[in-house]
Amino acid sequence: MRQVRWRVEVGEMTDLLRERDAWSMANCSVARTLEVAGNRTAMLIMREAFFGTRRFDDFARRVGIGEPAASARLKELTAAGLLERVPYQEPGQRTRYAYRLTEKGRDFLPVLTALRQWGDTWATDEQGPPVVVRHRDCGAAVHAVLRCDDGHDVQLGESLVDAGPGLIRVAPPAPAPAPATAPDPDAAPDGD
Repeated sequence: MRQVRWRVEVGEMTDLLRERDAWSMANCSVARTLEVAGNRTAMLIMREAFFGTRRFDDFARRVGIGEPAASARLKELTAAGLLERVPYQEPGQRTRYAYRLTEKGRDFLPVLTALRQWGDTWATDEQGPPVVVRHRDCGAAVHAVLRCDDGHDVQLGESLVDAGPGLIRVAPPAPAPAPATAPDPDAAPDGD
């Protein structure tokens, strides 16, 4: 399969959704994000990290998973750069490691906020959401919002998909030859 990187001129506004069969998904940002933190355990560990959990045993207990699963997810999130290991030592104990959010990990907060917000609306029982996150300064509930760089809130249907610098288009396949048709047995032969 031949891949072509297309140069996008500044200001080119094309609705690429009509051409999405020509996109290569080899470098899809959504797929790459899911590779980093796309399973339930990884998301719950990130939730706990944002709630202030730092120690291995606390992650395993609060997420409700065994030590092997906690170890595997923490290693993956550390290797991906969302968490970092920081040594600590209790008096008279050996050195152990706590986990702390990195800048990359802190940038994951809107993802978890959007998941929590959707869950609060569509996946809670009749009692409602288990926690409400509020702005420390004013007390208002915190929400994820789609907003353009000029500060406008953007609703569904109010955006265009434009080519980014990493879009890879795949050359369209050659059209298939028309299928041969069998002659109609009831048709008169040619020339008669």
